[in-house]
Amino acid sequence: GEVDGKDYFFVDETDFKRQVRDGEMLEHAHVFGKFYGSPKGPVEVAIAKGQDVLFDIDWQGAQQISNSALQEHVLSIFILPPSITELQRRLEGRGQDTAETIAKRMQKSWDEISHWSGYDYVLINDDLDATEEKLKTIVTTERLRRSQQPGLVEHVRALQTEFEMNNDLQVIGK
Repeated sequence: GEVDGKDYFFVDETDFKRQVRDGEMLEHAHVFGKFYGSPKGPVEVAIAKGQDVLFDIDWQGAQQISNSALQEHVLSIFILPPSITELQRRLEGRGQDTAETIAKRMQKSWDEISHWSGYDYVLINDDLDATEEKLKTIVTTERLRRSQQPGLVEHVRALQTEFEMNNDLQVIGK
């Protein structure tokens, strides 16, 4: 039910491998028999406009992005389940995977969880609303970092120029 250009951009395996080879992917992986990746171009454009880009990727993809040319813009958040039992219940409750796929995901989950300490923030998703609020707080706070505010340097320079011009006018008027 996923739509090309909305949920994902679907390409054939040959084109995907070419994009990886040509450095057009910000991150990529082969997971559960399928190729996944994030094209670099649209991400760079969005970041240049000051927009946030959200990735739902495994730890290897997160490392690839963190080690990319965009690393100064990366904020990594790992969301832990409250328990392994609850993780399995949630996967089964989605109703979109076969029992075999769920078993594979559960097996892979420990490998993912074992990399929790490589993230900037870690949340335990034991209450969806509370976790969402914490996530919003983290993102809002990080947006306020100097390095994440496009145009801030130019704004400060404009203030400095204005101050200097006003200061020059005061000196002339004395």
